[in-house]
Amino acid sequence: MADSRLFISFPAELVPRPMIYEIVKRFDVVPSIRRANVEDESGWVIMELGGEPSARDAAIGYLRELGCIVDDMSGDIVAG
Repeated sequence: MADSRLFISFPAELVPRPMIYEIVKRFDVVPSIRRANVEDESGWVIMELGGEPSARDAAIGYLRELGCIVDDMSGDIVAG
């Protein structure tokens, strides 16, 4: 099954938290960071998330519970 391509944004209180490490350890997913910007007041990450579909869904749910906004970017890329 194809990896999920995600845009994840998060507020200042989550900037110091190692969220990607947490989802790797908790859900056995494989992140591939494509682009990111993290500053004191907020941050965002574009990443591909691999692993079992149920594990990916659980990891995404966990990020949302923490306060992240997670948008699926699948289909946003024009193949050419």
